[in-house]
Amino acid sequence: MTAFFHTPKRRITEILAVLATAAGKFIFMDNRAWRLPFILFAILAWTGYIIYRSVSVPGILAYWGFRKDNFRKVCRMLLAPGIMAIAAFFIIGGLQGTILLHWHIIPVLVLYPLWGTIQQLLLIALITGNLQDMEGQRLSKQVIVLVAAVLFALVHYPYGWLMAGTFFLALAYGFVYLQARNLFVLGLFHGWLGGLFYYTVLGRDAFAETFGVLFRIKS
Repeated sequence: MTAFFHTPKRRITEILAVLATAAGKFIFMDNRAWRLPFILFAILAWTGYIIYRSVSVPGILAYWGFRKDNFRKVCRMLLAPGIMAIAAFFIIGGLQGTILLHWHIIPVLVLYPLWGTIQQLLLIALITGNLQDMEGQRLSKQVIVLVAAVLFALVHYPYGWLMAGTFFLALAYGFVYLQARNLFVLGLFHGWLGGLFYYTVLGRDAFAETFGVLFRIKS
């Protein structure tokens, strides 16, 4: 069934496209500070690809993890890791004195899950899923998840705390995804945990950093 959705060539092409997107993050978000334009472009470009593939290959959305039937099951699987992560965020933030209480966190928690879902599609579905289902591949599930987690961490270089946080969360996301694919839940957890991470451990205003140019907000 998985071969019906993807040929080995397409799987490799998708993985290369993910790596190109990651490279674009360093070029446009980090070096040129085009954070919002890059995020919008990435969301639109990959949404276009999702629509194109869903029209040409019926059933691929559920294969990727855009499904509702196991929503509660996957939520329960991530609930304990999520609670432990939040507790760790506030403990670390309290010790560092980096907890930033600001109303800006509200729109971040509302909007970030959309960007988080795209990131989960790229790093978890198109990397982990394609590596697992690649015809003739001999990698174990543990190695596949580790590869995706390392890549997820490297994308957030050079921020040490961010790299550590994304690495450990990606390990949980990867194993959960290979058991029960649901990108809606992963995107939701990614958005909420990521938003809280910025305002606790990092002490950074993610809303100002992203939308500051539009609303003339200083980060």
